[in-house]
Amino acid sequence: MSPLSPLKTAPDLVDQVYRTLLDAISTGTMAPGSRLTQEDIAIKLGVSRQPVLQALRELKKDGFVTDAKGRGVLVTALDPEWMRKMYQVRGALDALAAKLAAQRRAVIPEKLIAQGRKAALGKDVQAMIDADMAFHHAIYEASQNPLIAQTAGHHWQHVRRVMGAVLQESGQRDTVWDEHAAIAKAIAAGDVAKAEALVAGHGERAGTLMVEKLTLASAA
Repeated sequence: MSPLSPLKTAPDLVDQVYRTLLDAISTGTMAPGSRLTQEDIAIKLGVSRQPVLQALRELKKDGFVTDAKGRGVLVTALDPEWMRKMYQVRGALDALAAKLAAQRRAVIPEKLIAQGRKAALGKDVQAMIDADMAFHHAIYEASQNPLIAQTAGHHWQHVRRVMGAVLQESGQRDTVWDEHAAIAKAIAAGDVAKAEALVAGHGERAGTLMVEKLTLASAA
């Protein structure tokens, strides 16, 4: 079954095409190395080639696709070493956000934890990714420093890709949402040092697992 379906015409059609393709790439529906052509995408989305062309240019600029020999583009391969560096950046941003949120004794909504646990029990990869992103973005918002979310936004799009690739194969770690719950508890308690330490450990474990899975997949 095709992962793409017709879109409704709107002023932000280019953005809709971009986000639709990015979602498919991020969840692994469009796997690394897949060839994409303007004509095929336009037909599947029910749009003209122009917004597709513009969306593909944006995806290329952001590093999600690369030029292919002949027609079209290829979904960029996942590079374990590059992703390791990406997780280092994300970890630093998350630690700063957790520190600032803990200083304010911010309360992370419990429903985010519940939704995450529910998603982890299912097989919907997109739901797992969305729940994980929602939790971390709640910490960014709680930090009350909008620059953190802005800076992390680009990195998260690439993190989504590796999460999609890994979760398709092995699902989510059993301890992920226990770790999230502990982080939220430390933030609400105003325990800055503990919140920072928990977030740092959480990010390091996630990054290590993702890089290991990618390395094994690329060696296969």
